[in-house]
Amino acid sequence: MVIDFDICDKIKQMHFQIKGRQADPASNPWQTITSRNVYENPWIRVEHHEVLNPSGGPGIYGFIHFKNTAIGVIPLDHEGNTWLVGQYRYALKHYSWEIPEGGGLWGVDPLDAAKRELLEETGITAACWTPLLEMHTSNSVTDEYSVAYIARDLSFGEAQPEETEQLLLKKLPFEEVVGMVLSGEITDALSMVAVLKANEWLRNGTLTY
Repeated sequence: MVIDFDICDKIKQMHFQIKGRQADPASNPWQTITSRNVYENPWIRVEHHEVLNPSGGPGIYGFIHFKNTAIGVIPLDHEGNTWLVGQYRYALKHYSWEIPEGGGLWGVDPLDAAKRELLEETGITAACWTPLLEMHTSNSVTDEYSVAYIARDLSFGEAQPEETEQLLLKKLPFEEVVGMVLSGEITDALSMVAVLKANEWLRNGTLTY
């Protein structure tokens, strides 16, 4: 049997090229053929895309662009207490307990939005702010980007909720809030991740009251 070493070398080169492309995390395997806006309001834009999928087959992709950064805050006092905000969530059709949350415009410092939201929803201001996390809440169909902070050295005033917000405020030991996450009583994604990460920081000494 005669072995064509030139062909073998070419096959090896093709293998490593394909393997390299697959291993490249920055490589986009999707191709957008067309896109159009199907709905838009001050907060979101819904787009319909005609695409070629990673295997080269034709398909569609529905995509929601969020015009605000999602902001979350965990206020902590020196005794280990925090505050939750309760409100009825229209999209879910049920009541939800969450950390203080809101939205900040793209291009605006999210810390400024966090300070505003904490004051509006709870009446609390804080002298010490610690970045806690960044996350994408539903990255299969949206580009929603979230950030959360720990707020400490607290001062207290009157809440200033927006007209669309009918809120209840509850002060709890932080450990009890962790239990609400673990039991499933809190289901809001940003609240869950922020509470669990803050709890880990408290456990390992990264964060103190």
